Amino acid sequence: MTDQWYVLIEEDTRVTRRADGIDLKLHRWSLVAGHLVSGTELQALAAAEDAALHYMPAVLARHARPGDAPARSAFLTSDGAWLVRLKQHHRECHIRVTAARLIHTQEEKQAPPKTLKEKVRHALDGPEPSETPWAPKG
Repeated sequence: MTDQWYVLIEEDTRVTRRADGIDLKLHRWSLVAGHLVSGTELQALAAAEDAALHYMPAVLARHARPGDAPARSAFLTSDGAWLVRLKQHHRECHIRVTAARLIHTQEEKQAPPKTLKEKVRHALDGPEPSETPWAPKG
């Protein structure tokens, strides 16, 4: 298997919800980009650093005027990921940039459509038992 290196960019998507008179700030990391790097791990790490120093999240880009550049603090964590805090005007957002090697990929499989007999049996007998959940072997 050949090594395929990617630069993955995640954005901290914050949504504010109001519950019982209290503002709740809900954070969730969302994968927004995955770029294939044609090269070695070192080239992927260099591309991740470049993305951490130059990537502009959509939430800031859509409100920016030509020539605007946000304040940026980029942190390299001990595991090699970049955490970046960006501020522009009254907006603040966070991104996480990592270099990752593709290890496994699998195409989606769909079961064949049910026959009329199977549909009737499902309606009368109820749903089939679900598959057993994954558990470590041992």
